Amino acid sequence: MARLREVLNRRQPDLTVVTDFVHKQRNLSAIVRNCDAVGIQRMHAVIGTEDYKTFRGTAMGSHHWVDVDTHQNPAAVLDALKASGYQLVAAHFDEQATDYRLVDYTLPTGILLGAERRGVSAIALERVDRCITIPMVGMVESYNVSVAAGIILAEAQRQREAAGMYAQCRLEASSWERLFFEWGHPRVRDFCRERGLSYPPLDAEGEIDNPSGWYADVREGRAPMEDKNND
Repeated sequence: MARLREVLNRRQPDLTVVTDFVHKQRNLSAIVRNCDAVGIQRMHAVIGTEDYKTFRGTAMGSHHWVDVDTHQNPAAVLDALKASGYQLVAAHFDEQATDYRLVDYTLPTGILLGAERRGVSAIALERVDRCITIPMVGMVESYNVSVAAGIILAEAQRQREAAGMYAQCRLEASSWERLFFEWGHPRVRDFCRERGLSYPPLDAEGEIDNPSGWYADVREGRAPMEDKNND
């Protein structure tokens, strides 16, 4: 429970990654791990209609610590981030692309990554504020997409660490409490989700307060139902 508190207190709610038709599960899984490592709580995966159900059935179940939202086109998610005040930077080479280290990642930031062969889609490029590149001195033209994500996110973490952004909890209280319960009590989480129940209260140690009494209320139909309007 102490470890869960420590991790949640360092989550960065205004830093995210958007993958643009990155289909290979090993790359997606590696990017999710990169997100967790630097404190990203929510990332976005844009995938095609034909891959949507497959991705939800395989990749989603393996990631317990990062929320992965899936989308069938990049326009909606990028527009939503933009409307929320995020700067959007794409790992993509063009004539105006700048060194990835020149971006101020202490601002609310969405980092856009395309598939290795296809790159970032035209519809996504229309919505980004700038393109960035990672300088290379070898013969190969680009890094693997998950490696590129790790390099860029490490710089974002460095900047945010220097700015003190990991020194205090930045998640909203409702989100913190929800995640703390879901991470600490996954079986009860699934039980409540299946029945549309609110999560039971926790005591000071992070354990369910009076679990036998709560379950008796569930059996008798007295347990409160989930409020769909809450986070």
